[in-house]
Amino acid sequence: MKMNENFLTLLDTFTKEKGLVRFQIDSYNDFVTRRIPKVLSEIGTIKPEVPELGEFKIKLGEFKIGEPQVKEADGSVRPILPLEARIRNLTYSAPMFIEMTPVLNKIESDTIVVNFGDLPVMVKSKICPLSTMSKQELIENGEDPEDAGGYFIINGTERILVLVEEIASNRVITAKVSSGNVTDIARIHSEKDGYIQRHLIERKNDGTVTISFANVNKLPVVILLKALGLEADKDLVNAISLDPQVQEEFYINLYESEVQTKHDGLDAIGTHIKIPQKEYRIDRAIKLIDRYLLPHLGQTPENRLEKALFLAKAVGKLMKLHLNKIEPDDLDHYSNKRLKQAGDLLEILLRAILLGKWGLITRITYNYQKLTKRGRLPPLQAIVESNVLTNQLVSALAIGSWVGGRTGVSQRLERGSYIKTVSHMRNVLSPLTSTQEHFEARELHPTHWAKLCTSETPEGATIGLRKYLAIMAEVTKGVAEKEKKGLTNYLEKAADSK
Repeated sequence: MKMNENFLTLLDTFTKEKGLVRFQIDSYNDFVTRRIPKVLSEIGTIKPEVPELGEFKIKLGEFKIGEPQVKEADGSVRPILPLEARIRNLTYSAPMFIEMTPVLNKIESDTIVVNFGDLPVMVKSKICPLSTMSKQELIENGEDPEDAGGYFIINGTERILVLVEEIASNRVITAKVSSGNVTDIARIHSEKDGYIQRHLIERKNDGTVTISFANVNKLPVVILLKALGLEADKDLVNAISLDPQVQEEFYINLYESEVQTKHDGLDAIGTHIKIPQKEYRIDRAIKLIDRYLLPHLGQTPENRLEKALFLAKAVGKLMKLHLNKIEPDDLDHYSNKRLKQAGDLLEILLRAILLGKWGLITRITYNYQKLTKRGRLPPLQAIVESNVLTNQLVSALAIGSWVGGRTGVSQRLERGSYIKTVSHMRNVLSPLTSTQEHFEARELHPTHWAKLCTSETPEGATIGLRKYLAIMAEVTKGVAEKEKKGLTNYLEKAADSK
């Protein structure tokens, strides 16, 4: 009895101080305060090609977000609270504004604040008025004072973004295989700005090593390493490993390749991806390795050597695995997994809407060119179709279909009971399909202890793939790539000094 009282006291304190869905609210707040301005600053300028005007561009400035509001049929705009959105089947959203400055022939015009779309507001987030209300004020406004928030109201329906489980990005994960002529593989999921570029390094029965990424399939890894700048065989082998056994295991790759210089390597990559015109081969190969090879390390020519060294270490790890000098990585170990939260998922969606083939930026450029050719100089608000961003955000949250073909990311909030509601908001989805066995992925792993509930998972096809956070588990924040590099450099210097 005493133990139960102590546990309830601990749980009550945890709920008040940490919150059961606080991680989702914090992730959304980070999306609003840091991630949206970051995406817009990366775009920087919009450059419609308007020869009639001369050199013209639109500079993007400071981002702001308003308070949740509704636009009535008579055109009036007023603040709104979640209760009214539920009753009237409205979307609980707030307008987003950005400063736009037209620059014609290097002369700046007046800066204009433009509404470029409405963002669905997470209940109890920093832009939701409920987050600052007392218990009494919440009751007066028709809200449950014990409601944790962390969900959206889309067309009057309460919807949540579930946690999505993914393999940890930017690290080398090795495994032994026994299919076909491949003996060992290494996976690298390189992530930059929410997009993941998958790399697969394979060792074949004859000892040759190939890499596949983007639209490159089974390219001999020596060709890529030489194209990146490791031209001397000695430098290349030493970069892979200083262990003589590992070096000897890799020598067959040097004998198989006829590439000697960086230029030969780039030409061989162009030939491998079937570019017939010799003058285009080198250019296509350069764009390929700069833009799509390990983008998390950078996407400029200055990053090529760093990419070569990272790739060499990955190949070295693969060789050590084949020689049984190291154990294969456990893909189901939870240190090799990461959870995508509301902020991560919304950032991926926002980038796709802004920068997609027919995204908002493309539409702004097209509208400006079209109206200018008619002899008109259109106002900026007229060319920004704010309903494009609004409709696509609302549609994704209402249906649950996300960028990259994901489905079920957004779900209707379970309101059967308070426990069901909290449980649903702490749901963790695996990206694996439920139609295949995936026995190891479904099994309970020792690293799930105290992170995931060891008993709560549905019966049937999704058993083990749909999981739930343990009752007092928290989701920690990730570390930015710049901070990671700084920490790595510090640890390396500390190790050298010892």
